[in-house]
Amino acid sequence: MVLNYIWISFFAIAFLIALVQLALGNTDVFPAIMNSTFESAKTAFEISLGLTGVLSLWMGIMKIGEQGGLVNKLANWLSPLMVRLFPEIPAGHPVFGHIFMNFGANMLGLDNAATPLGLKAMEGLQQLNDKKDTATNAMIMFLVLNTSGLTLIPVSVMVYRAQLGAAQPTDVFIPILIATTIATLAGMIITSLYQRINLFNRTILAFVLGTCLTISGIIWLGTQVDRETMNTWSTVAANIILFTIIMAFILAGARKKINVYEAFIEGAKGGFETAVRIIPYLVAILVSIGVFRASGAMDYIMNGIGHIVEICGGNADYVKALPTALMKPLSGSGARGMMVDAMQTYGADSFIGRLACLFQGATDTTFYILAVYFGSVGVRHTRHAVSAGLLTDLVGVIAAMFMAYIFFG
Repeated sequence: MVLNYIWISFFAIAFLIALVQLALGNTDVFPAIMNSTFESAKTAFEISLGLTGVLSLWMGIMKIGEQGGLVNKLANWLSPLMVRLFPEIPAGHPVFGHIFMNFGANMLGLDNAATPLGLKAMEGLQQLNDKKDTATNAMIMFLVLNTSGLTLIPVSVMVYRAQLGAAQPTDVFIPILIATTIATLAGMIITSLYQRINLFNRTILAFVLGTCLTISGIIWLGTQVDRETMNTWSTVAANIILFTIIMAFILAGARKKINVYEAFIEGAKGGFETAVRIIPYLVAILVSIGVFRASGAMDYIMNGIGHIVEICGGNADYVKALPTALMKPLSGSGARGMMVDAMQTYGADSFIGRLACLFQGATDTTFYILAVYFGSVGVRHTRHAVSAGLLTDLVGVIAAMFMAYIFFG
């Protein structure tokens, strides 16, 4: 229901803004809006089509992992923590393994791998759902932790910075790591408060402390090497871990003496079906975003925020980077375009360029994730998923701003 109101609001606001622009003499606004609808619909289909192969690959690999027993082992290992964050899921359930694999892919910055793994986890959660059209607490916790965007290795951001001539492409690594960790912890706390989960449990506290220590260790390591070494380590480590996971699943299946090839084919068949199911949801969300941008509504919002900040006597330097932050919950590619535009316009090593990179790395595409993940299993009533996700995004944006002023201000 919340997505329904948001979707209608995007079109209504875009229409009103377009009428204002038409009254001011901008006769190109409605053609631009209509062109954006066609382009966005085409993009939605291309994204789904592009996901088909990746979905088939990873769902096939996950099917091998299920039949080979590795997914169950991961579930058992994570049970002490997961049963407290996801009390609706039975201890040791295989879906915990899928959730862990999705989180791991996100942390390594492997977006193409994370999406099919997340969709597989949602299928498992839907099997435990008594009301198939309504999101469960477990689904919402899973999606909010996804939208918090925890990324240990922001490879794509560093690559864009290198391409645009940044003197130190990796100088955003530590502030992004800190900001995204803060956002993830905030997402866990916010959702737990909604769902009345006891956060003072020893297992949860141990996880939070362990996460902070691990992140601190990575931060320390990042300060000990030069940017070329960090880029090499990040890329090599991510790909080695990913391929190791694939080999581990295949070897586990061979050890169990299952037909690994047939298991892969069985799982891969679901990849195409899932890609087809999400097309309508992607078209709906991307078209509304495209209309909102083409109408000029985003420009009006940015200018308005800038004027308010200046009237209040605040420093409006960060406002020019805000389009990335505001676009990120709506569209990953749109936010990426905003980030690149900020670096091209103001310089990759400018405060605005760096802050745009931090916004890109500190949060995730909340509405995209909700539309795709919920759409893949037919959930229509999202309950508190949108509010919890957006509050988490807000914490990530604020954390990114603080880190930008601390490191680059």
